[in-house]
Amino acid sequence: MNGTADLILLFIIAWALQDRVESTWQWSFIGGVFASLYTALPFGTYLVGYFLTASVARLLKRRVWKAPFLAMLAATFIGTVIVHSVSLIARLSTGVNIPVLTALNVILLPGLLLNLLLAIPVFSIMRDMATWLYPEELEA
Repeated sequence: MNGTADLILLFIIAWALQDRVESTWQWSFIGGVFASLYTALPFGTYLVGYFLTASVARLLKRRVWKAPFLAMLAATFIGTVIVHSVSLIARLSTGVNIPVLTALNVILLPGLLLNLLLAIPVFSIMRDMATWLYPEELEA
């Protein structure tokens, strides 16, 4: 099992799904830059993947707003597929020959399973953080 959990991706998705949060794009940029710095992929690969995933999460927030945990799981599934697809395209464009079925079985599926297992705890942490940073205003 060579796939790993992408905690940066999970935190970006969970932050994008919060109600009062407006800084999704800034954190997607910061997370994409840091992820691009520690990987051997071409710089910007994770930026593209994280921005696309944040877009999907924001879209799901508008469409599935009454079920935030369902939106988190759906965005995690879609986002993991997006990030791994973008990284596979980047690898293929740089001349690294990875069979698609091998990438699917060895990298994508274990990473997807780990991301889905960690999605709900990360969402709960980020919901508490968003509530702490952006408290609801009480009407007088």
